Amino acid sequence: MAMSTGDSSGGPMSEINVTPLVDVMLVLLIIFMITAPLMSHRITVDLPTANPKVSDSEPVTPMDLAVKPDGTMYLDDVEVTEAELKSKFAVAAQQSPQPELQIRADKTTEYKIVKKVLADAKGQGMVHVGFITTGKE
Repeated sequence: MAMSTGDSSGGPMSEINVTPLVDVMLVLLIIFMITAPLMSHRITVDLPTANPKVSDSEPVTPMDLAVKPDGTMYLDDVEVTEAELKSKFAVAAQQSPQPELQIRADKTTEYKIVKKVLADAKGQGMVHVGFITTGKE
């Protein structure tokens, strides 16, 4: 509490010291003056537009790929070979919107088999790939 020294009354001062408030406000003003120009984009880029023929009412069914531990693959519950799988990936990659590839691999399946499937999907142009797992056991 501040005490008055110039008065003869000797009681407490009833005025608020605004110097710390002004100091804080000046610091904030300087910070905003420095950061405000950084918020605008100086480099202009032509952004792509959304595909107008895609609507939310058209559901895209995902591609379900099951991989067994011995390497056999089932696309939508139909057994496929590696060559057939590549051709189906190429067809699906050309669709708009592109369906998601959902991979269900057995937990004992070697990673090199799954890696080969991922490489084939990427090589054919698939960009939406997901893995299906179960909860904790």
